[in-house]
Amino acid sequence: MADIGRLDPSQVRVRRIYAEPDGGFRVLVDRLWPRGVSKARAELDEWLKDAAPSNELRQWFGHRLERWEGFTERYIQELEGNRAVADFAAQCVGRPDTVLLFAARNEEENEAVVLRDYLLGLNLT
Repeated sequence: MADIGRLDPSQVRVRRIYAEPDGGFRVLVDRLWPRGVSKARAELDEWLKDAAPSNELRQWFGHRLERWEGFTERYIQELEGNRAVADFAAQCVGRPDTVLLFAARNEEENEAVVLRDYLLGLNLT
């Protein structure tokens, strides 16, 4: 891969899918479609199911805060072997504003936050 460096933090945002769209390249990073959101209202550009936590990991975590650290570690292990994530990271470099969308109520501890931090830490060379 050509030397394209790192993503800038201003290039990748996280946002709840239930919030009003505010521009950017909108990517859903949940494995399941969010309840109560129509495809028209979501205004998605992409649904990156392949980068979402596995069903097993998602069910184990169950959004229990006491499992957050373990979830983060396990999800990063899944991301490291995932070709879809590497391809997506390379695509993000050319976009000024990518919005990772999630459905969880907790806006601080969710898969989009882990994925954003993982993408920002990649050296895409």
